[in-house]
Amino acid sequence: MNLHQFRFVQEAVRRGLNLTETAKALHTSQPGISKAILELEEELGVEIFARHGKRLRRVTEPGQQVLRSIEIIMREIANLRRIGEEYSLQDAGTLSIATTHTQARYVLPEPVAQLRRRYPKVHVTLHQGAPEQVARMLLDDAADIGLATESLAEIDGLVSLPCYEWQHVLVVPASHPLAAVERPTLEQIAAEPLVSYQSAFAGRRRIDAAFAQRGLAPRVVLEAIDSDVIKTYVRLGLGVGLVAEMAMAGETAGDLVAHPVGHLFGSNVARVAFKRGAYLRHFVYAFAELLSERLPRALIERALAGGGEHFDL
Repeated sequence: MNLHQFRFVQEAVRRGLNLTETAKALHTSQPGISKAILELEEELGVEIFARHGKRLRRVTEPGQQVLRSIEIIMREIANLRRIGEEYSLQDAGTLSIATTHTQARYVLPEPVAQLRRRYPKVHVTLHQGAPEQVARMLLDDAADIGLATESLAEIDGLVSLPCYEWQHVLVVPASHPLAAVERPTLEQIAAEPLVSYQSAFAGRRRIDAAFAQRGLAPRVVLEAIDSDVIKTYVRLGLGVGLVAEMAMAGETAGDLVAHPVGHLFGSNVARVAFKRGAYLRHFVYAFAELLSERLPRALIERALAGGGEHFDL
């Protein structure tokens, strides 16, 4: 058995058992992949995949166990490479961060700047996407660290820790009647056209749940992933906005008024996540500590060694 066979099996599962797509992803031939997998099955004495003709249909029960072992082996090989990189490059390397737009725009700039001052040879790469995409990038080793509000505590194969709490704010033009209402009600907000985040972003599920619990159906006229886009359309009079409170920090235009609405929608927890069992370079720990005092290296190491737990506040 060899690493090529392990990689073929792992990628075939990732590609939904489509060997054509697997071959494209690995830049090799489909017959070569089929032959390598069959040879591995013959050596192990078990079928990893159930087949219909030449097509893979599902992963067998022993195949599930083989896949788990392969994932451990491939993860440790990646860790070996990172160990070599860290000790050969010293304070150089790449920090790859997967996150949502809100975190990238409002939370990460200062920690990234501090990290660059401390480790000027470290190259930082930001990958932005939905929380589910953030989790996928971590699992696929495309990112070292992930930061998002939703989903990260629900994904097998990741360990996640709380980073900080935040609330939503209601944003209205300064001339709007709700600008003078310091504690707006759900009914008052539901009576207005609403501009807010798409359902997968920035605590939107918590907003929807609060309205549903009260039996209210808000008139959502526009959804976006970008807080700046939401504020722009609020300025144009399209409706009232619900955004993350950090999106209003430092807002100096004065044409918008923001009211905290944590009393309506509760608090949200942004979480930092890592792939379970990953080897983290020292500047990854340093960056996590710059993100939040909740994330000392000792706690992260305990989480990584604890079988993939999701720590709570």
